[in-house]
This record gives sequence, C-alpha cells and structure tokens, in this order.
Amino acid sequence: MRYHVSAVAIRDRHCDPRACRRAERSNDGDQPGYGKRRTRSTGHLQTPPGTAEYQAWRDPSLDPPALVVQVGQTQLRYHLRCIDDLHTMLRAHGDWMPLGSADEQEPAAEGTVEAWGRSPDNPVQGWYGIKKGLRGRFGMYVPPVLEALGLAGLEDNPKNNRIRAK
Repeated sequence: MRYHVSAVAIRDRHCDPRACRRAERSNDGDQPGYGKRRTRSTGHLQTPPGTAEYQAWRDPSLDPPALVVQVGQTQLRYHLRCIDDLHTMLRAHGDWMPLGSADEQEPAAEGTVEAWGRSPDNPVQGWYGIKKGLRGRFGMYVPPVLEALGLAGLEDNPKNNRIRAK
C-alpha cells in the first residue's frame, strides 16, 4: 500500500489510498503547511537545491515500516520513525542546521542532518537508511518531507541549505 506525501496521507497515517487519491486530485496546491518544494499534489517533492524531483510515501506494511523515496528508477527506504525523530532533534537543536547530504560511501560533515542520520547517538543508534548501499542522502530527501508536513522550514539555495523546526 502506498501512502503519498499529501495533506491526507501525511496527517492521517492510516489513510485509505482511494481517499488519498481523491484528496490529491482535488488539492489546488495552496493549502497551508506545504513548502515550496512540493510541486504537485501527488506526492512529488523537489530536493533542497531544486535540481531533482522525487516521490515520497509512507509504507507502514514494510518490515520495518518505511518512508519510501522514489528517485527515477532508484528506491530508497528510511525508517518511518525518521520523520518524528528528525523533527524532535531539530526542535531540541533550536536553530538552523546544515543538511550536508552525502552518499553512503562518503563521510558526512559533522554537525549536519546527514551526520545525525547515521550517528550511533541517534534514536535508532545508526543509519536511518534501511538498504545497504542506498542508506545515504538522508539530508537530501527527508527534510523536504518535513517541510511538506509543515514541521520545518528549509532554505532554497543552490548549495549549503539548512533546516529549522517550526
């Protein structure tokens, strides 16, 4: 079952997919709480620099439950709890935090969302990414989901974007 990032699917974690699709078709895109990166009401988001479009949805039926990100033909999965955990961490941080997106094979810059998403000190005690080889880019794909949910503000710069909890 796919749960697209939409007003209905995100706010109601147990949304009937038919109702989600109806809400997506009727959404005019001007609802409060949506960030600039949301380009269409069907769950399409843009990366913080605005260079790529992707889809994201919740899939609580997976083991473990996942936030699924589809970028072209590539599908990344992050622990579903990453949404709440990242928001909680950002609220505790209290100020802007750099995203610092990096592939799994590359080191993440200290003090960034990406570094936190792989740290042994985060709530899952390691990587939020589920599939080995595709666990990176947490700082690229998860923050726009928080912005679409109205949980965070995200900068729109070509480089060095930051996020802050609302």
